[in-house]
Amino acid sequence: MRRFLVDRASIENVNVVQQEAELEPPPNVVNEFNPNEIVRDPGHRKQINEYAPDIQDQVRRAYILKGPMQPHLPSFPRTPFGSVSRAFSKSWYKNYTWLEYSEIKDAAYCFYCFLFKQPGRAEHFGFEVFTKSGYRDWKHASQGLKDHVGSHNSLHNSCVKHYDDYNNQRQSVTSKFAKATKESEELYKIRLTCSLDCSRYLIAQGMAFRGHDESSTSLNKGNFREMVDWNEQVRDAFDRGGKNCTMTCGDIQKELATCCAHEVTKVIMEELGDRQFSVLIDESRDISVKEQMAVMLRLVVVFSNFQFSLPIILYAAKFLNDKGNVVERFIALHHVTDTSSKSLKDALYGILDKYTLSISRIRGQGYDGASNMRGEFNGLQRKILDENPYAFYVHCYAHRLQLVVVSVTSSCSSIHDFFEYITLIVNTTSASYKRRDALTEAQHKDILNKLESGEISRGRGLHQSSSLTRPGDTRWGSHHTTLLRLDQMWSSVLKVLSMVDEDGRGPSQAAGLIEKMESFKFAFILRLMLKLFGITNELSNILQRKDLNIVNAMELVDVVKARLGTMRESGWNNFFADVQGFCVAKSILVPNMDDEIPVRGRSRAEGRTITNLHHYRAEIFYVAIDKICVEMDHRFSEGSNIILDCFSCLDPKNSFSKFDVDKLARLADIYHADFSDDDRGTIRDQLETYVLMLLFPLVKMFKMVQTEKHLVFPLVYKLIELALILPVSTASVERAFSAMKIIKSKLRNKINDVWFNDLMVCYTEREIFKSLDDIDIIRTFTAKKSRKGHLPRNFI
Repeated sequence: MRRFLVDRASIENVNVVQQEAELEPPPNVVNEFNPNEIVRDPGHRKQINEYAPDIQDQVRRAYILKGPMQPHLPSFPRTPFGSVSRAFSKSWYKNYTWLEYSEIKDAAYCFYCFLFKQPGRAEHFGFEVFTKSGYRDWKHASQGLKDHVGSHNSLHNSCVKHYDDYNNQRQSVTSKFAKATKESEELYKIRLTCSLDCSRYLIAQGMAFRGHDESSTSLNKGNFREMVDWNEQVRDAFDRGGKNCTMTCGDIQKELATCCAHEVTKVIMEELGDRQFSVLIDESRDISVKEQMAVMLRLVVVFSNFQFSLPIILYAAKFLNDKGNVVERFIALHHVTDTSSKSLKDALYGILDKYTLSISRIRGQGYDGASNMRGEFNGLQRKILDENPYAFYVHCYAHRLQLVVVSVTSSCSSIHDFFEYITLIVNTTSASYKRRDALTEAQHKDILNKLESGEISRGRGLHQSSSLTRPGDTRWGSHHTTLLRLDQMWSSVLKVLSMVDEDGRGPSQAAGLIEKMESFKFAFILRLMLKLFGITNELSNILQRKDLNIVNAMELVDVVKARLGTMRESGWNNFFADVQGFCVAKSILVPNMDDEIPVRGRSRAEGRTITNLHHYRAEIFYVAIDKICVEMDHRFSEGSNIILDCFSCLDPKNSFSKFDVDKLARLADIYHADFSDDDRGTIRDQLETYVLMLLFPLVKMFKMVQTEKHLVFPLVYKLIELALILPVSTASVERAFSAMKIIKSKLRNKINDVWFNDLMVCYTEREIFKSLDDIDIIRTFTAKKSRKGHLPRNFI
């Protein structure tokens, strides 16, 4: 009680207004400000008066655009008050929109008072506490927050009035001096809306804005200016904008892109709400040799008992019904100068802090196999796990599968030599434009002959012109694609190799490649690799789906393992018959399988021989399959992972045959922060009732919400949500890097990092971007800073 009286006495008398004090300038005045580097946490940010007077307006607008810092943590730290403990409650956000919370200091702050407090005024009842030191008296917070608001004339309400007036640009001193006519407002409206339309089109198409010469006499002013000049009425509105309000400069285009990216991320944050998520991270170099780190969030979108803004409702109605409820969202592309795990961690934390996302809400990490990412002792995943033990790491399944494929290419000396010959064939047939054209022409004639003979059928999109591609260890599915095209273009490749041998001025390797291609061993290994890679490539394509969950991924891996095991046990006869049919079709001599041949790698003089059957079946067929099976078991050994082993019990296959109440109940202990003591005591009963009712399988969790079954089984629903959140692959991040190459090309290699990030967010999340309302973007653009032009009163 004594402590309570002291705290009350130190902050009471809300309505007392003291004389203005003589202000001394802060010792370290900040003269520069970057809106993209603001400190969101109210416990660490600088006060407004610590910035130079000429940039204070810019600082206020940057913070207003971001809004108050209101993190939604699973649980807040508890502070002892005598025999009881109290904590901050996120329910206070609804009653007090100005309320902020600092994770670093575990304290509450006032957003409006921070922005517009008058230095030197009375430092009573929370006016200084809610801006600098922070309010921590959670035991009496209900009354303390009300007392901070005070009466109509309180200092807090005065700051609220300043905030409202500040957002209304027409009330500013600058705007009152500017006499805007209705005609000028309409012209400004045309210029702004047209600039936005042009910007949205160019962003969505990944096209450049500026031109090399944008002068009035230029024949090509760049995409943006050419689009503006296309309409005579619009061009007239731009011409009448004067020198200071033309809305065509590069800064305006960048600000419009920033506002678009802001609205896109706003929709993503509303999708996420206060639920948990996983992070997907990868890094790659852009065309200007800058190391870029892409960050995506994997989350479960559920539209039930939540209130959302109009853009997200329109987006959901248009896209969610047929896309499912597990989504992966791109939120940032960050330039990193150092790829160490510490630098990546700091960059990630900065991005999450920018969007008011707490580290404690992460429930999964998805990276590739780089040591700085997956390092067991000093990797990025370990550093995050040290601070959040529930952020479980999953090595990208697609990367693992590619490592399996690469290992098979060197499983034995015969297969290794085969792929060396494949590389030589691709290089020889594609070394010059003449050979490429000859290959395309030969393929075209071959397709026409097959169409005339009826070997292949006609159809839209069939039999497109293609070329041989080089297999790459880092390109998913490239080995299978190369072999598949070689099989399809077999006769065309032989013709080009013959042409190279005939046209060569000296000896060439083309003749030797023809001999290798028409040998039985080459045909045997080609058909074997097509068979094996066909199985793994099917899995690779499925693993790259955004909505694939970890339970289904583990099941698919088991299916592939079973298919490989079946092929080894009983697949030889069918496979060898397929090889014989291929050789007959291609006029390749099939050797007698009982003939003796020297042991590979040994001299014929040693006299050590084996039969052809033993060589092809035991030394190639079995070795290749055994290698891929061993690698699959090694790379996908999820049995040792307790988390994935428990989640596998949610598999609905065969009427929940894997369902294990003990293992699933153990998940409640592992995810200790997500389940209370009461939850852990009742989850077994819910699980047993759930499986008896045979509710919707994992892939249909959204219907579980539609039918409100998640209200009947909230704990089971929470387990399913945690399973869906766990990442499977980083394919979505790889797609973002493909978009990066479109946006930042050789001719656009000087895009600054901020603009590059804004363009990437909008281009990668085009579905959300195209569903945005122009009015929301214009409202954000208008709020960024004071504008010389004004829109009509009833426009926004």
